[in-house]
Amino acid sequence: MLGRQRRPEHALMAGRHERSGIAVTPSQADFREAMAHLPAAVNILTTDGPNGRCGITVSAVCSVTDDPPTVLVCVNRRSAMHDVFRANGRVCVNVLGGAQQDLALHFAGATKVAMAERFTWDIWDRTQEVPVLKDALVTAIGTITDAVPMGTHSVLFATIDRITTRAGGQSLVWFNRAFHRLAAGNDGSVT
Repeated sequence: MLGRQRRPEHALMAGRHERSGIAVTPSQADFREAMAHLPAAVNILTTDGPNGRCGITVSAVCSVTDDPPTVLVCVNRRSAMHDVFRANGRVCVNVLGGAQQDLALHFAGATKVAMAERFTWDIWDRTQEVPVLKDALVTAIGTITDAVPMGTHSVLFATIDRITTRAGGQSLVWFNRAFHRLAAGNDGSVT
């Protein structure tokens, strides 16, 4: 008796991505699945200036070099905020702590809280030219010096001129399509 063959998982994932409705090829589905298993710090990228104040949750942030201190941040070009970041030119990468999952959801647009309202909360240092989250693990303020289009996103390069680091606490990480908290133990272990 011939058994029914099971389609490979990547074939099951081909078609339409369930959340975005965008057609996905098997290689895109495989790539997305693989990237879901790449842990990433959760950050809120903020800006303010003549083109407006805004912020978005981003996990595609990476150090590039320390001479000069530069990070890259990937932003979807279809995002309404993409052009605001580019035009304002000044940004802050706010690295979120473990207890800041709600903020990540707000700035991901998952809660429908209006952008203007998000900046009325007493969580922002208003002494800087861009919104700086008071309780972030790290804040890195800089100037966008280059932007490279890549597929659906732009890779924004920002040269950092101010950094603040807060000792202790947990880190908020995105892994396997969910938030997780990481904490360093006194012995250097991570849990």
